[in-house]
Amino acid sequence: MKKLNELIDTVYDVEINGIKINSKEIEEGDLFVCTDMGTLDRHEFIDDAINKGAHAVIVKKDVGEKSIPVIKVDNPNDILPKICSKFYNNPEEKLTMIGVTGTDGKTSVTSMIQTLIGNDLCGYIGTNGYSCSKFNKDTNNTTPDSDKLYGYLEEFVKAGCKYCSMEVCSEALMRGRVKDIKYDVSILTNITSEHLNIHGTLENYIKDKCKLFTQTKSDGYCILNRDDEHFDEALKASNGKVLTYGEGSNNDLYFKDIKLFPGRNLFTIVYKNKEYKVDSPMAGLFNVYNLSAAILTLFALGYDWDHINKRIPKLHVSGRLENIDMGQDFYVMVDYAHTPNGISKLLEYVKLLPIKRSIVVIGQAGERDPYKRKYVGEIVARGASHAIFTYEDPRSEDPKSIIDMMIENIKDLDNYEIIIDRSKAIKRAIDIAKKGDMVLILGKGNETYEKLKDKTIYFNDIEEAKKHLKDRIDRVTNK
Repeated sequence: MKKLNELIDTVYDVEINGIKINSKEIEEGDLFVCTDMGTLDRHEFIDDAINKGAHAVIVKKDVGEKSIPVIKVDNPNDILPKICSKFYNNPEEKLTMIGVTGTDGKTSVTSMIQTLIGNDLCGYIGTNGYSCSKFNKDTNNTTPDSDKLYGYLEEFVKAGCKYCSMEVCSEALMRGRVKDIKYDVSILTNITSEHLNIHGTLENYIKDKCKLFTQTKSDGYCILNRDDEHFDEALKASNGKVLTYGEGSNNDLYFKDIKLFPGRNLFTIVYKNKEYKVDSPMAGLFNVYNLSAAILTLFALGYDWDHINKRIPKLHVSGRLENIDMGQDFYVMVDYAHTPNGISKLLEYVKLLPIKRSIVVIGQAGERDPYKRKYVGEIVARGASHAIFTYEDPRSEDPKSIIDMMIENIKDLDNYEIIIDRSKAIKRAIDIAKKGDMVLILGKGNETYEKLKDKTIYFNDIEEAKKHLKDRIDRVTNK
């Protein structure tokens, strides 16, 4: 609890119990901040916030007299992180802040860093929620809005954490959710064309991604993937000491002698002229890059190889190449891959495995980049033995229209089918799988929801896969 005049320059000293930007979440004593969300004007919900018990409101527009204090500022988006930091006692200054950005790999790298440090000391914020050894909770956004983010950071401080490893998405950087955080370590995984419906152009997307590196402390570290085609842009934006990773020996950390297996990677890393053998449970070449970024981060933070190596066998990222094994004679894996680059890299890895056929279940989210749908559809249909196109969070869009865009470039092929209902699509993939095949269920990982036109329902790909596997096994057993 804080007084309003402790958070912002004002004569009002009303007590503030919390800070919210969504009027639906307002509780008695909260401060309501009318941030600009582009298409959504929060000023329209001031009366709703007052009726729910808000004690004060921060605005940009003239809204007339209200029954609670109204503070007008030039830009509520700029004010929000500042007042949230004060309200939650500046938690970001009490933690070593590690930020990871990139089109693909953010969840994997942030989760790996948490595991390698230890979740008793390191909190995680990202696609899979926010967690440490004391709790594991859900979030609505990969990088939460400031009103929630600083609260999560304070929870980490109270839980005894010394580090925070967090995903920093491009939209959060564009909208200024983390603009006041100075990162001790910032990491680039890769940049490929994505989210152009939000950023407008690839150039804008790259520029927003690179904001993370300008926000790195001058005595901090910018850890960059030299093999990424946009490495130079990140390098130019970097404020901290630059450390690079990749395949070439001109990197601070490089890898070699890679051997890929189902569910396992063997490779060697070289750091400061010393070689270290890595036996990782995180499969795929992309995870060689991801783990190299995480290991280089630990080295930069002062950890030694013995500490790191002891924790590598514990690595597991929920919803990333999640193996579903119920004794069947074929593989079933669930993965979050949903971008053209992520899906392409995953299918390249699958082709290296000793499997017979690859059966891929895939959709594309509604109200998101429509331009990439035909590329995803083509990558899957031309890279897999059989594709099943289905819905994936269609939101207000017609699922069939989304799928029609996905098959635009592959109408000459006959190795795909359309099953709009995602549960039925997963069932079909499992039912047609034969010994030695691999079923890949892509796009949602371990998410626990499906966003439809008029509602959000509970849905989890891993649970669905297990359910349909059990049904198939029961049918065979009871014959």
